Amino acid sequence: MTEPRPPVSTPPATPLPDPLPLFPLGLVLYPGALLGLKVFEARYLDMVADCLRQQTPFGVVCLKQGGEVEASDGRARSMDKTHVKVEMVGVAVRIDAVDAEQPGILQLRCTGLQRFRLREAPVQRDDGLWVGRVESLADDPVRTPGPAMLQTVTALAEAIKKLQEHDRVPFAEPYRLDDAGWVANRWCELLPVPLAAKQKLMELDDPMIRLSLVDGFLRDKKVVVG
Repeated sequence: MTEPRPPVSTPPATPLPDPLPLFPLGLVLYPGALLGLKVFEARYLDMVADCLRQQTPFGVVCLKQGGEVEASDGRARSMDKTHVKVEMVGVAVRIDAVDAEQPGILQLRCTGLQRFRLREAPVQRDDGLWVGRVESLADDPVRTPGPAMLQTVTALAEAIKKLQEHDRVPFAEPYRLDDAGWVANRWCELLPVPLAAKQKLMELDDPMIRLSLVDGFLRDKKVVVG
């Protein structure tokens, strides 16, 4: 007879600013992810100044619809203000460091924090900044990957080692290879899957299901065998 699993406690959600300033991007961010941004538009420069002054995060949401207008030098992308739609679940972001490469341009180094859900469609202020009323979502409960996931965990450790050998630091330390949610999230950042699939994976509340789906993809692509 199988012993019942002990209940897993879910960390309480940390309140976020409401409304939360939003930075829509053509990517899906995960909690714990590293994010670099070059900012030059006035609305985002002002947002960064406010976040630093108040020690508050901003939110990253994935664009579902709406043109991205690239600067001529490729530094950054901004949104076409018409016909914009974003995903309703995003990730709050902490600004870790700011470098001023040249006047009017900031290089941000950020870390993904917790997920949030928009209560309603975001609105655009007169200054062009998007903001949304949000509710915080609980962090993943800490769960240890089961024996069936050992190869997927080992493959991630090997991938990290190879990236480090090429002077790439893909993830923030500490590397929590004993945490199913952390392992799943880091794989989701690396996998070449459509944004819609990454979004669905990020939104899953159960980290074990997320890791199981990642494991299935890796086995299908022969990244993990056996």
